[in-house]
Amino acid sequence: MTRQTDLALTALAPAIWGSTYIVTTELLPPGHPLGMAMLRALPAGLLLILLLRQMPPRRWLGRIFLLGALNFTLFWGFLFLAAYRLPGGVAATLGAVQPLFVLFLSRALLGSATPPLAILAALAGIGGVGLLVLSPEAQLDPVGIAAGLGGAASMALGMVLSRRWTPPVSALTFTAWQLAAGGLLLLPLALWLEPPLPALDRGALLGLLWLGLAG
Repeated sequence: MTRQTDLALTALAPAIWGSTYIVTTELLPPGHPLGMAMLRALPAGLLLILLLRQMPPRRWLGRIFLLGALNFTLFWGFLFLAAYRLPGGVAATLGAVQPLFVLFLSRALLGSATPPLAILAALAGIGGVGLLVLSPEAQLDPVGIAAGLGGAASMALGMVLSRRWTPPVSALTFTAWQLAAGGLLLLPLALWLEPPLPALDRGALLGLLWLGLAG
């Protein structure tokens, strides 16, 4: 039973994550990638901090804001921009480049070995995702492609640095701090760079609730 549960959770996680694209295009107001990323990150981060009741030590603030910027400010900002501008299949294929970035960044920053088999597996993963989700009618928007690759690179760097800096708390608490930091960095960017958010209808609220809690 435990093995079946683990397999189900392993399969469920990417399925929930992949729902970002359809939720963004079908339920959320268009033209607000930074605002949507902020509404996804900041409330979730603050709620978790309130529940966990643990604030970061001062000496960790710089690292937390850097990781929050990489894992949430940049990654989710780019993710929503790619979701707005690209078909879901194209965006998913670009996201599949992330393991390749992780391999090379781990070698550069951590001195980890980069076995040829791991590189081949990462390339095969990209090809597999492309075969599954790409269609001949897929449109390639340059801004969307740059956003997809930028998101994969920022998340990869955040993952590698998280491995380098062992946090003094649980993974959930560490994630809560990063969510709040990333959301706080997104807030002024969304206010400055994007038009005011329209009134959110029920569908948009449900979409944000889904992305914030399940995603």
